[in-house]
Amino acid sequence: MDLLYWLQGPVPETPAPKAAMPPWGETKVVGKPLPRVDAYERVSGSAVFPLDFALPDMLHGAILRCPYPHAQVKSIDTSAAEKMPGVRAVITGKTPGADVPWYRSRGKWFSKLFDDRVRHEGDEVAAVAAETRAQAYDALKAIRVEYEELAFVLDPREALKADAPLIHDGGNRYGDPNDYKRGDVEAGFAAADAVVEGTYSTACQIHTPMEVHGSVVKWDGNRLTVWDTTQGVFAVQQAVAGSLHLPLANVRVIGHYMGGGFGSKLEAGKYTVIAALLARMTARPVKLFLSREETFLAVGNRPANSMKVKVGAKKDGTLTAIEFLSMGSGGAYPGGADSSFLATDLYTCPNVRTVDENVAVNAGRARAMRAPGFPQGAWALEQAMDELAARLGMDPVDLRLANVPKVSQRRGNQPYTSTGLAQCLRDGAKEFGWSEARKRTKGDGAVRRGVGMAAGMWAHGGGPPATVVVKLFADGSVNLNSGAADIGTGTKTVMAQTVAEELGVALEKIQIEHADTGTTQYSGPSGGSKTVPSDMPAARAAAIEVRTQLLKAAAEELKLPVEELMLAGGEVVSTKDPTKKLAVTAVPALQRQQVLVGVGTRGPNVEGKVISMFGAHFAEVEVNTRTGEVTVTRLLAAQDSARVMNRLTFECQVQGGLVMGLGLGRTEERVLDRQTGKMCNANWHDYKIPTALDVPAKQTVHSVDLVDTECNTVGAKGIGEPSTIPTAAAIANAVHDAVGVRVADSPITPPRLVALLAGRGKKG
Repeated sequence: MDLLYWLQGPVPETPAPKAAMPPWGETKVVGKPLPRVDAYERVSGSAVFPLDFALPDMLHGAILRCPYPHAQVKSIDTSAAEKMPGVRAVITGKTPGADVPWYRSRGKWFSKLFDDRVRHEGDEVAAVAAETRAQAYDALKAIRVEYEELAFVLDPREALKADAPLIHDGGNRYGDPNDYKRGDVEAGFAAADAVVEGTYSTACQIHTPMEVHGSVVKWDGNRLTVWDTTQGVFAVQQAVAGSLHLPLANVRVIGHYMGGGFGSKLEAGKYTVIAALLARMTARPVKLFLSREETFLAVGNRPANSMKVKVGAKKDGTLTAIEFLSMGSGGAYPGGADSSFLATDLYTCPNVRTVDENVAVNAGRARAMRAPGFPQGAWALEQAMDELAARLGMDPVDLRLANVPKVSQRRGNQPYTSTGLAQCLRDGAKEFGWSEARKRTKGDGAVRRGVGMAAGMWAHGGGPPATVVVKLFADGSVNLNSGAADIGTGTKTVMAQTVAEELGVALEKIQIEHADTGTTQYSGPSGGSKTVPSDMPAARAAAIEVRTQLLKAAAEELKLPVEELMLAGGEVVSTKDPTKKLAVTAVPALQRQQVLVGVGTRGPNVEGKVISMFGAHFAEVEVNTRTGEVTVTRLLAAQDSARVMNRLTFECQVQGGLVMGLGLGRTEERVLDRQTGKMCNANWHDYKIPTALDVPAKQTVHSVDLVDTECNTVGAKGIGEPSTIPTAAAIANAVHDAVGVRVADSPITPPRLVALLAGRGKKG
């Protein structure tokens, strides 16, 4: 799967010398459950998020959006809006400088910043800057737009029909279907002792982070500064500079804090460029943040997928063939909708065929959302695996254990640097009490109990480029400089722990600069679970370079071999004679230079091997057969992410992943009105994200701490994505175990389940 947010920067991909990367011994900082270094700022409210940010003489921006799913803009009259109190600028696609191309895929532009052809409800039509936010929104209501409403299509299958409305010239399919094949699938099914087949679907899921999307912008001559709620400041810098035809050096993007993104903030939004145009017209700073309702329409989603799965196996559970056919929609503009990866690589199987189709519809565009494509694939594949286990008379865990992969079949049978799938399955089953729970009675009343499980993997293990600079000052304090964003995952904390471990300094002595294109070093966006495996090795390399300089200088002063020295408690100490020591602050070279500087870069990944993460989730549910209500009473996640850098942040990530998976499986669903094409639940009241009342009281996190010396120089793999992939499927399997019906379509709502129990609904 090609993730568009892996941006390549100018940083050389040079590995640190092997000699500079000694193995960690007994660590004192890394791996411990330490609180975040910015915990006080976050809980006290003193952390300044972009939504909180204000500048003197600042204007407020707002965007006029199309109310129709498909229309042609015939004319726009902004004269009344321009005369309203407080209004300082109004722009449309006809405004000089606003004719900016947007949404590019495979070398082709699909739209503009303000397009005359609007292709979904919420598409941008015009924008306003005013003295207050209220004045800006009042001015939007005064803009008169003449639309010619066009026929629309909301279903990908309908969009492929010959008489379907055309969303883009050339057809409604985004490129050719992605077709993958190995072995002989037909022969594999013929050789199987058991074959199951089913059709599954997942509803569209919205990111809806706590902090809405937006920016504050300010011009100084021809230089632009942007305070953005983003997962990657350098990605925003590149997009904004390209859109406005500015040198990259003239655009500074700052993103110190952000209130959630889950992938929706991996790329620049139109709102940032629109704010910049308004600020240039008015010669004043502009703050433009979307309303909550706008974020449901215009800044991304996890696309809905319809998936047909066929799986065959021998009597002993050995898989002989898998066929996985998926159709999804990137929306009205190009966005990823593939969901087949797990079918090709999660289990050992010689004969596999997958087809992914991505079709345009008149709805908001997809963006990467926490493990894009993988939870949808797990929903289908893992339910089919449970069906196969039942057909074979096998325990679902045993079936999966019989097919644990040793190599990445999709990537030329290259071995993994480490794979903990088998251990996740075994450890998870043991800690959950799987065997005992399977034997318990389901109940003989209206409420039935069941347990289920599912497995998953994440296929992206990080890599270059990333650069970190570490400075050790004469007083023993440290400055850590990195361009990586901390999107709430604890990146700053783990990075500081890495440096503290190597330099033997306390965390409170480390000052962190991050996520600022004007002052920090290059890093790609924080997404795809790449930040720890990509940026921590660079931080470690920089710290080791400082340590090497310090020990060399101390060795000269102590007249001892450098190999005999170590850092401990703010001192350079001889490992052979502890009485021979020197305070770090007393090292003459450090006092003379006042600072020692280390630069670390992320080297390339090991050749000929694949870096992946694995997991297995277990769920227990209670189902009220009269009302269709499902209560998830227990969840357990067993995760292989190799070395755990911070036990507390690791567990927080997994807990959050479980809740997001719970939302996909149980409550979340974008509802589009088939008559009008409008979204019916574009708010937190009607779009049901899980609350504290939905989350089970017992959510257990089990980490499989494998030793992986090849994935990178810190031995850690990511956790954000893999922690959400199998959750929804595990819940669906538990519901089936409880009541004996298969809920093939997400989410598992009471009306859907009641219909199935009554024999009126689709059973897969």
